[in-house]
Amino acid sequence: MRFPVEKLVKKLKKLVEKLPLWKEREGESPRAMSLTIYRYIMNEAFFSFLICFLFFFFVFFVNQLLLMAQNILAKHVPFNQVALLVFFSLPGVIAMSAPFASLVGTLMTVGRLSSDNEVLVMLSSGLSYRNVFIPAITVGVVISLFSFISNDVLLPAGTLQLNRLYRRILVSTPALELEANSVKKFKDTVIVTGNVTGNAIDNMLILDKTSDGERRVILANNAELKDAGKSGLSLDLNRAFIQSSKEIAREDYDYASAGSLRYWVPQENLMQAVSSITPREMSSVDVFKEIRKKNIELDARLNEKKNKVSILAIALEDTLRAGPSGENWNRRTGQFTAFQREVQLLQSMRKDRNLSLHWLEFYKKFSIPFGAFTFIFLAVSLGLMAKRSGQTVGFIFGLFISVLYWVLLVGGQTLGIRFNTSPFLSIWMPNILALSVGLILAAIKIAK
Repeated sequence: MRFPVEKLVKKLKKLVEKLPLWKEREGESPRAMSLTIYRYIMNEAFFSFLICFLFFFFVFFVNQLLLMAQNILAKHVPFNQVALLVFFSLPGVIAMSAPFASLVGTLMTVGRLSSDNEVLVMLSSGLSYRNVFIPAITVGVVISLFSFISNDVLLPAGTLQLNRLYRRILVSTPALELEANSVKKFKDTVIVTGNVTGNAIDNMLILDKTSDGERRVILANNAELKDAGKSGLSLDLNRAFIQSSKEIAREDYDYASAGSLRYWVPQENLMQAVSSITPREMSSVDVFKEIRKKNIELDARLNEKKNKVSILAIALEDTLRAGPSGENWNRRTGQFTAFQREVQLLQSMRKDRNLSLHWLEFYKKFSIPFGAFTFIFLAVSLGLMAKRSGQTVGFIFGLFISVLYWVLLVGGQTLGIRFNTSPFLSIWMPNILALSVGLILAAIKIAK
């Protein structure tokens, strides 16, 4: 009996033509994108991202929140207020967790596809590497936008609500910062308290320094902590005694007594746990506005200092030109010293540390969320090299790269503050390195 080979070949050919990965439609390249694979990799990547996001959320950030909550709960603050404090702190946690979760999640996804030979099957089916890169890049873009919104919109709003809530908690529970029989030292103020009952504080002693440079000693039999609205907080002192003296002439002092006295407490001094809003808690637009304002103020100070340096330079030049016969010849050394000192002050003023800090935070508003996008190229390239245990190896490599990225980011910020290096390069260098290494590895992999 003759085996029907020709019929079998025809049946196999028809079966192959029905397969969506092998079918070549009219006008379509054999290496075209596959929508099925695109959705498949997207789902895998988002699932891995979610798992890694929860990991980073708990390991790196929740511990800090739990410590804060524990300290507040120990002062008998209602649990619902503690829960709100934690809730308002979440945007910053989310913004920092998302990029690292993007890196580790993509490494795990592509590593599993590579170790299970699914990438090899796609390539054998006539598909290209872009079937892996494009879904991963899509995930990176979505995560970057999510992280940016959390960092630039939700974080400032959460910080504002956090400060308001903490002030209400502080008024209702002054022991949160002003503990009984304790000494609290702030920026220019030292507060010594006796017993604390509710809002009432017994036997209060305040040592502070005014903006005019006067040292003050304030004693009170008891005080009551109140919320002063937009002005901050206030301490209503009963039977108060005040002594003030000059910083230079201590023997010159004044004293007074009062039946009642209101002492205004700056919010940034009393509330140590929640400081005033820093550039990190601002939106990128607000930070940029603050930078422009500080640039204008700095230019005004620099122009003033330049005029002073010019006056000293002209005076020194006139003295040197007049020679020994001039009346200021004997003062030339002092003039030169004063000129040199002012020049050094001018150079130090140009290195405004506060302005550099604002620029660094402004660039971080974009570099950290954009890190989720740059990580994709590195993660996909490394994941394609996995041979065995792709998910495990991807997770380990992801943790290592995350730590390295964080070290480079903190190191760049330190260089920017201490050595006045370029704020842009200081903050964006980790992203540039990740993107460059990822593109190089991708080019090497595709060229093979």
